[in-house]
Amino acid sequence: MSIKGTAHKYGDHVDTDVIIPARYLNTSDPAELAAHCMEDIDTEFLARRKPGDIIVAGKNFGCGSSREHAPIAIKHAGISCVIAGTFARIFYRNALNIGLPIIESEEAAAGIADGDEVEVDLEAGTVRNLTQGTEFGFAPLVGTAQDLVQAGGLKALAMKKLRK
Repeated sequence: MSIKGTAHKYGDHVDTDVIIPARYLNTSDPAELAAHCMEDIDTEFLARRKPGDIIVAGKNFGCGSSREHAPIAIKHAGISCVIAGTFARIFYRNALNIGLPIIESEEAAAGIADGDEVEVDLEAGTVRNLTQGTEFGFAPLVGTAQDLVQAGGLKALAMKKLRK
């Protein structure tokens, strides 16, 4: 699976409160959550992002509360992938459970700037920065993690297995 999009770059310790502010947690509607994605850290994010774009961040992305609203907001805002130096463990699992591809690579996170065009090959384990002409490797998702992303999340994977 190949993903291509424009990078939206953030720093270290982007927590779930800035991904989706707590004042919007009175809904579980993915479209409503997406409408407020990243607004407390980047007021221009929703105006700049296009379907298929990629969020790139430093260390500990998704730290804070364990709310699954954060990866849901990101996915439904049209973001196709998140690349970070490291992820908070609960965010990492929540993202996989909803089928949001996430890539842990400190080198890629450091080597991509805001606005760069990026191409990710999930099977090959490569991130290509098309703007800068660089390439980075990462450990591809395997096993259940890969199945979750390919199916579109835990619910979709369970339904697929039940139909067999």
